[in-house]
Amino acid sequence: MANHTTVSTFLLWGFSSFPELQDLLFVVIFISHLTILVANVSIMVAIKLSHSLHTPMYFFLFGLSLSETCTTMVILPRTLVDLLSESKTISLPECATQMFFFFGFAGNNCFILSAMSYDRYTAIHSPLQYPVLMTRKICFQLMAASCVVAFFVSFCIVFIVFSLSFCNSSLIQHFFCDITPVVSLACNTTAFQKIILLAFTVFVLVGNFVLIMTSYVFIVATVMKMPSIKGRYKTFSTCSSHFTVVFIHYGFACFIYLRPKNSDSFREDTLMAVTYTVLTPLLNPIVYSLRNKEMQTALRKVLGSVGGFPPLKW
Repeated sequence: MANHTTVSTFLLWGFSSFPELQDLLFVVIFISHLTILVANVSIMVAIKLSHSLHTPMYFFLFGLSLSETCTTMVILPRTLVDLLSESKTISLPECATQMFFFFGFAGNNCFILSAMSYDRYTAIHSPLQYPVLMTRKICFQLMAASCVVAFFVSFCIVFIVFSLSFCNSSLIQHFFCDITPVVSLACNTTAFQKIILLAFTVFVLVGNFVLIMTSYVFIVATVMKMPSIKGRYKTFSTCSSHFTVVFIHYGFACFIYLRPKNSDSFREDTLMAVTYTVLTPLLNPIVYSLRNKEMQTALRKVLGSVGGFPPLKW
C-alpha cells in the first residue's frame, strides 16, 4: 500500500461544511452517545442478570446491543474530538482501521438481525422442535458466524479501498472514513473495483434483508393459519420489536449505501450518516424496551437494585 500511495494523511472535512451547526451537533451527538452507551449497557446487564431472559431471542439481543455499542465507539468519540479541534487529520492506517471496524460491526449487526429472524421463524413455525433447533451451541455458532463473515467482508472492502493510489486530494467529504468518500479521492479506480465494492455491500444489506423478509413471509403464513385472533396478535407481538428495528436499520443503510451517488451528494450523505450512526443505535434499545414487557420488568429490577431502591413491580 505504501508503494502506491502519495497521500499519507486525510482530512475529515464532513462537519466543516456546516460551521454554523458544529456546536449544536457536538451537544446532540455527545448526549446521544452517552444515551446509547447507558441504554445498551442496561439491556446487556438486564439480560445477563435476569434468568427469565436467558433465551435465544435475548441472547441475540445481547449480541446486537454489544455490536451496536462497538459500532458507535468506532465513530462517535473521534467525531466529538474533531468537532472541537481545528485539526481534523487522520493518518491512512488510522482511516483503514476505522473503516475495517466500522463495517465489521455494522455488517455484524445485519447478520445478527438475520439470526434473530430465523429464531422467530423457528419458534413460531416449529414450537415443539424449537428447544432442539435453537440450542445454546447453535446460538453461539450463529453469533460467531455473523462476526466472522462480517469482518471477513469488511477486510475485503478495506483491502480493495486501500490498495488504490490516493494522489488527487486528501479531503474526505465526510466525518469518518466511509467507502464512497475515500474511493472518490483515488486516482486509479477501475469500474471493476467499484462493482466488487458494490457487490460486497449488496451481499451484506440486500442478502440479509431478503433472508429476513423470507422468514417473515413464512411467519405470516404460519400465523394466519391460527384459529384464534388473540393467538395471532400475541404471536405477531413477539416479532414487532425485531421488525421495527429491521425497518429502521435497513431503511437508513440502504438509502445511504445503495442509491446512486456523485460528489454533490456527499454533503447530504454526511447529515444522513448521522441518523445511521447515531439514531439507529439509539432507537434499537428504546424500541425493545418500550415494546417488550419482559425487558421492561428486567430493566426496572436492574435499575432499582443499582439505585439502591427496591425493585419496581410491573
